[in-house]
Amino acid sequence: MSTTTVKAPSAPPAQQRPAARTEPDTRIGMRAHVRHTSALVRRNLLWIKQDAESMLDAVLMPIIFTLLFVYVFGGSVGQSLGGGRDEYVQYAIPGLMAMTGMNMAMGVGTGFNQDFQTGVMDRFRSLPISRASVMIAKIVVELLRMLIATAILLAVALIIGFSVESVPGLLASVGLALAFGVGLMWIFLTMGVVMKSAQAIQGMGFLVLMPLQFGSSIFAPTTSMPGWLQAFTDYNPLSSLADAARGLMNGGTPVAHDVWVTLIWSVVMTGVMAPIAIHKFRTKT
Repeated sequence: MSTTTVKAPSAPPAQQRPAARTEPDTRIGMRAHVRHTSALVRRNLLWIKQDAESMLDAVLMPIIFTLLFVYVFGGSVGQSLGGGRDEYVQYAIPGLMAMTGMNMAMGVGTGFNQDFQTGVMDRFRSLPISRASVMIAKIVVELLRMLIATAILLAVALIIGFSVESVPGLLASVGLALAFGVGLMWIFLTMGVVMKSAQAIQGMGFLVLMPLQFGSSIFAPTTSMPGWLQAFTDYNPLSSLADAARGLMNGGTPVAHDVWVTLIWSVVMTGVMAPIAIHKFRTKT
């Protein structure tokens, strides 16, 4: 009587096995979120250490913009302020602090998009880590870069004659710029996920940021602008940020309205764009 041997089904080849499913964010506790974010912040800092050239924008841009605007426009614009170049230094430096945050924010979007192109983000999304941690780590590192850029800007400003009337006001101005920068970073992170290339993000960023920067009170008073442009600057959040920083650092003008407007813009941008950015990151194919 013959017997039939039944073979157990062989395991599928490794390349055909389904990829391990990652744990959804809802199952990751707060301590794990913090741990994941800290590890990713360290990873990003180590990457900057290996690629020191990535810090050139944060180091050189504040120096170039400060010297450029002060020594090119300082004499003529300073006269309209009732003084000269020294008067313009007091006017322009708080505005340049606001502009620094915008330039740093655009770098977040382009860097995030490049990580997708190199496959780094695919690796992160295959791990059982919080999706939000990946994006928050990017923002934390960019805030550190923004602080470095702001410190360099202030150091150059002090060398060329800038004076701070209130140290607490200076710290409050830096805090406002950081809060506003976070809101902008969430916008550019969303662009980094949905747009196809870093070049597209840079192009779109310049199209949006240039009118906001020059159609504001960052570089010059708005009183000599045409009426329609003054109306635009009145609702431009960069004008509120620059005027708030100017009043906090130099004193002499009420700042409550501009501070509240800046904070409201910061909270709205973060509250609206952060969930969108995280959702797009989770669902990106």
